[in-house]
Amino acid sequence: MTERKAEAAERKVEVTERDAQSRGVGAGEAEAVRATKGARTVEPHVPRIPPDVRIEAWPADGLDLLRKANTPEMTRHLGGPETAEQLARRHLRYLGDLDDEGPGRMYRIVLLPEGEPVGTVGFWETERRGKPVYEAGWSVLPDFQGRGIAAAAVHQVLAAAAVEGRHPAVHAFPSAANAASNAVCRKAGFAFMGTCDVEYPKGHLIRANEWRATLR
Repeated sequence: MTERKAEAAERKVEVTERDAQSRGVGAGEAEAVRATKGARTVEPHVPRIPPDVRIEAWPADGLDLLRKANTPEMTRHLGGPETAEQLARRHLRYLGDLDDEGPGRMYRIVLLPEGEPVGTVGFWETERRGKPVYEAGWSVLPDFQGRGIAAAAVHQVLAAAAVEGRHPAVHAFPSAANAASNAVCRKAGFAFMGTCDVEYPKGHLIRANEWRATLR
């Protein structure tokens, strides 16, 4: 600011203070007037509205959704894309036609009110420290990420697992490098248990964070 502009700004503040005094405004309020000069306007905080989602039993036409999620971007923390044969087998397993991974349920995530399928979520039985436990997993298509959809769907899956009543908790093992999935665990109420190595898919070890959500 040049010297001339600085003098003009100071005269403006003085005039403002004289106007305040002429209106009976106290010295403290006049000082507040001075302090607000040049301050940035702060926008009011607008609460974020949670997404309206529903989880549905895995449908007969769910293979198309699996294909959309079978991209290098979506599977970079899961060992990479699967073959067409692996996807077809996964689809049958989700339908319950293959009982090779024990109890569990898989769901399609549907965004309301449009009813558009936007991801997958589910829980299944696995073994942890020599004991059977529930494990949860999820994925949301890229165009719908960052909107709280996964966390909302996981909340519903935890409720479904609680109804099953086989185990007192659900575990999740997102890759330690997958910041988004770890954030979903926090938002869905999981407690962080530590880091570990998990095999997913079979024959592929990843460094993961272990999370646990108590059901009862």
